[in-house]
Amino acid sequence: MVPMWRMLLLCAAGILIGPTIDASAESPAIIHVLVAYHSLSGNTERMAEAVAEGVRMVPHTQVSIRRVGNVTAEELFSADAIVLGSPVYWSNMAGEVKSFIDDWQFKFGVFPEFKLKDKVGAAFATGGQISSGKELTMLSILAAMLGNYMITVSGGGAFGASATTEGHSPGIDEQELLSARELGQRVADVAGAVKRGFALQEGLVRTSPN
Repeated sequence: MVPMWRMLLLCAAGILIGPTIDASAESPAIIHVLVAYHSLSGNTERMAEAVAEGVRMVPHTQVSIRRVGNVTAEELFSADAIVLGSPVYWSNMAGEVKSFIDDWQFKFGVFPEFKLKDKVGAAFATGGQISSGKELTMLSILAAMLGNYMITVSGGGAFGASATTEGHSPGIDEQELLSARELGQRVADVAGAVKRGFALQEGLVRTSPN
């Protein structure tokens, strides 16, 4: 017969150890979001900062804001999500943003392993007029992401967040910044769901019988 003091000791150890194991098993992974952009006037930079604010609204996230020319291969590949922003130049993305996308292969070497596969991608744009090519710019960015097998999402608008910076809407107003925050928040939410889903799938594979 087990002495009473030993029974009590075993029970106490179970109470102390049990929650620690459960907490460790259920602790959520940190979601890393990269917000990259090109900006001359500062308008696209303001939108990038608002996107980052939206990311930070989601618990267990970290966000890095970089101009496209300063992004390293390590930052690109370690991110769970990439949000790319550009001003509109002649109804298309800025040349600096296109060069950055080209660098994914020619400088960083995404192929043949498709190193950006299953990362979440999104886009935002700023343009001078209401119909200045903002949707075309965002669609071009999203098309490049789809070509890399990324999971593209929208938010703040049908194709992403955008802002009109001239005419009757000089600069960027609070509604446009709100759309950028909504995009950042949705990207973080989806990236978290994707990461948890793959982690669960991997756990099921490891525990499944041979």
